[in-house]
Parts: sequence; C-alpha cells; structure tokens
Amino acid sequence: MAAQTRDITDTVVAVTGASAGIGAATARLLVEAGARVVVQARRKDRLDALVAELGAERVVAVVGDVREPSASAALVTAAERAFGRLDSIVVNAGIGMYGGILDRSDEDLQMMMRTNVEGTVWAVRAAVRSFREAGGGDVVIVASVAGLRGGADEAVYAATKFAQVGLAGALDREVRPDGIRVTALCPAGVETEFAIGAGRTEGDPSLADYLRPEDVAFAVVTVLRQPRRLRTTQWQMWSMDQGS
Repeated sequence: MAAQTRDITDTVVAVTGASAGIGAATARLLVEAGARVVVQARRKDRLDALVAELGAERVVAVVGDVREPSASAALVTAAERAFGRLDSIVVNAGIGMYGGILDRSDEDLQMMMRTNVEGTVWAVRAAVRSFREAGGGDVVIVASVAGLRGGADEAVYAATKFAQVGLAGALDREVRPDGIRVTALCPAGVETEFAIGAGRTEGDPSLADYLRPEDVAFAVVTVLRQPRRLRTTQWQMWSMDQGS
C-alpha cells in the first residue's frame, strides 16, 4: 500500500527570515498548501508586503531579530494567539559573508555567528517548549552543504552551518520521544540576495546555475507532509547544473 502524505491544511507554521529568498518562498508555498503561517524578519516593510500578498487571514507577521531570545518567544506567542497553536517551525534566518579567516571584521563575524547559531538555538528552544506541551511538532532547520564539507573562503560561515547540522542531529535524539521531528535541510548555492556584497555580486551569471528559493521551499513542504511515523533527519540538495 502506498504511503499517504500528511495533510498540512490549517496547520500552523512559523518561518524565520521570511522577508525574502527561501523564507518568503516557503511562506508562499505553505499558504498554497493550505497552512497558516507566522512570518518573522527584521524588515517590517517586507513582511507587510508578504501579508498583503498572501492574505491576513492566513499569514501573521512578527518583526524581530533572531539574535534576541525575546524575538523567538514573541514568534511562538503570536502563533498561539492568532491561530491557537504552533505545529511546525522553519528556522531559516541566516546571513553569509565569504572571505578568508582574516578578511572580515570582528563585528561582521560576530553578527554572522550570532544570527546563524544563536538565532537557531533561540528559535528551537521557544518552539520545543510549545511542541512538548502540544505532544509533538516539526523543527526544520535550513542549514547548508557548507555544514557538511566546508570550503575555502567560508570557514566561519561553514562553522555556523556545522553548528546547525550538529544541533539538528543531537535534537533528533533528544526530542524524538516527545513526538518532535527534526530535519536539517542542506542546500548548495541558492539564487537569492544572500551574501550579495559580501562575497557574491548581484547579477553574477554563475547564480543562474544555483538552486531557486522555491526548490528549498518544496523540500520544507515535503518534509512537513511526511506521515508522522516517518522522519527525515537530513536532506542534501544540489541543482543539476552545480558541481558537488
């Protein structure tokens, strides 16, 4: 008998880093799939535009900086107040800066480490508290293939992504008995505004070979639609045009 996909209609999903790129694409595809979505980012104008596009009856926006634990607490609270619960969280907020170990300022590296690592931890902690009370949920962390293999001129960025992958693996062992599934998505390059001006150049023809934000959004929705008896702990993704 063929496995039946899980219906995610009216499930409540929080998405961090939702003002552009993968986060915005994920919010759009979730709404298309019938979910209700709580989006968070620092740029209020972008969030307001996304709500206007997708409909205030399905999407709620929470402005916040993931580096602050209070932002993650506010995200979960907003989901529970608007829709009565939280079923899943997509931890997507992140920044990237390319360069050798000595090429970036202390402040730049600190921002990247705090956003990518602390921002993931705070979001996960807030969601897990809610999921444990509810008896289950899904944590999807958007990491990177850089968290599996590293690469020249991205050592600190790769370190933050290794941290995300390690956190996801440990969490799978920790919270699975609570009915919480944890997935690390590890895409290769994605054509977004990510790292533009910090190692990537807007309009660079090589970006055409990369994955699209919608590809990663597809993976998010696929993971959430898995039957509850099934979990995917890690998903590595490459475009057909990008070498591995």
